[in-house]
Amino acid sequence: MPDVLARITTEPIDPVEVNAAVAGPENGATVLFTGVVRNLDNGQIVTGLEYRSHPDAERFLYDCCRGVAQQFGLSVAAVHRVGTLRVGDLALVTSVAAPHRADAFTVSKLFVDRIKVCVPIWKHQSFADGTVEWVGAPTSNLEAPAS
Repeated sequence: MPDVLARITTEPIDPVEVNAAVAGPENGATVLFTGVVRNLDNGQIVTGLEYRSHPDAERFLYDCCRGVAQQFGLSVAAVHRVGTLRVGDLALVTSVAAPHRADAFTVSKLFVDRIKVCVPIWKHQSFADGTVEWVGAPTSNLEAPAS
């Protein structure tokens, strides 16, 4: 099976480490994605942001990474940060390595999209106008993530 790195952390993410986890002489391309906390969301000024995760989020992330690696036969890595982040901080870093760039680009987009759907991590944003928003939180009868 191709290499897989999957980690949830409260510490800043090192993109060089994530990219190095998939690099190898058999790969002619690596695509590194960095998801950065931005200062605007849907036209509103973001004043605070916190990511919270399910206790088993790292297992879900690993399963997602393993699934993508097996499906495409490529090495993948993903590290997602949780806790309080500031504008400019890296929230998600992924890397996909492939023999050819077209595959690395295609799988990179699919990989990030799949992480957003499959891994139970929720974003709590505060805005300058005093409103707050949960992004990705469960909407059924489940409780919102604990404070």
